[in-house]
Amino acid sequence: MTPRVRGYPPRVSRTPAYAAQLRDALTRAVRGVSERDLARATEALVSRYRSVAPATAPILASDVHVAAYAAYRMPATHAALSRVLRDLAARGLEPRSLLDLGGGTGAAAWAAAGAFDSLESVKVLDQVEAALALGRDLVREAPSEVLARATFARAVAGDWPQLEADLVTVSYVLSELEERAQETLVADAMQRGRVVVVAEPGTPDGYARVLRVRAAMIAEGWTVLGPCPHEDGCPLVGTDWCHFAARVNRSAEHRRLKGADLSYEDEKFSWVAAARPGVLETKAGQANSARILRHPLKRKGFVEFQVCRPDGTAGREVVSKKAGERYRAARDAEWGDTLP
Repeated sequence: MTPRVRGYPPRVSRTPAYAAQLRDALTRAVRGVSERDLARATEALVSRYRSVAPATAPILASDVHVAAYAAYRMPATHAALSRVLRDLAARGLEPRSLLDLGGGTGAAAWAAAGAFDSLESVKVLDQVEAALALGRDLVREAPSEVLARATFARAVAGDWPQLEADLVTVSYVLSELEERAQETLVADAMQRGRVVVVAEPGTPDGYARVLRVRAAMIAEGWTVLGPCPHEDGCPLVGTDWCHFAARVNRSAEHRRLKGADLSYEDEKFSWVAAARPGVLETKAGQANSARILRHPLKRKGFVEFQVCRPDGTAGREVVSKKAGERYRAARDAEWGDTLP
């Protein structure tokens, strides 16, 4: 079924319950792995993810590295993708099938299952069999039947099987590839998906990769679904970068691995989602509200926002108490939401 985008209001999210289930599954998955080995593997992964150079070998080089990745990075990736996919679900996107390219242990699969009631099938492709094996283990006690039935299959980028899906996700993968390989992967995703979502770390270089993806999508006539409320050039180029944040509740194991005291962290990410020409039943669901680009400043009698506008500009917007219902909605609005 072709995914639809409509102007429906947000529905109640199942994401918090899914995030808790995922934390429990991850705790079980790393049980029995040496804490010293996990800490060393996590340190190596942290160093790798801080590098902006493409990977010359698979990052998840052993079962311990896979376990460390799942405990250290999977909750954050899941939180970011959940925020993105909830945004699309709130606008009425109803995909029946998900294909996650380079999905590893399945963070996007968990996020999609939590966001979309319509989902009927999930397939995750990755080149690291150990990551896929852990992904299969994690969904054995998943909170939904569609997630429990998810397929995890080995495939090498550039040689994906000929599959199609309503929704294709590519999350935190492009940074591992040379620019030409990034372009090939995005083109593959666009061939296979009716709607494609790409997410990257919320850093200047992650934003730059997302901008290249966005430009490629627009050049092919795709309709941008988010976060941009327009298809003009990004108004932040040269002055800032577009990124958002998702709150991650840390488990005790997660805190130990990261040497952290706080029970939460904020995952910064950049993203773009677009639909193939002809997929949308109507453009009425297309984003036409400004996107909030930073934490709102909530003052006495007004709320101040930095936003990206439908006319392609970015800047300050203020909603005062005189606006009544809109002001009450503005008090609840957060970074990354659309402006009430």
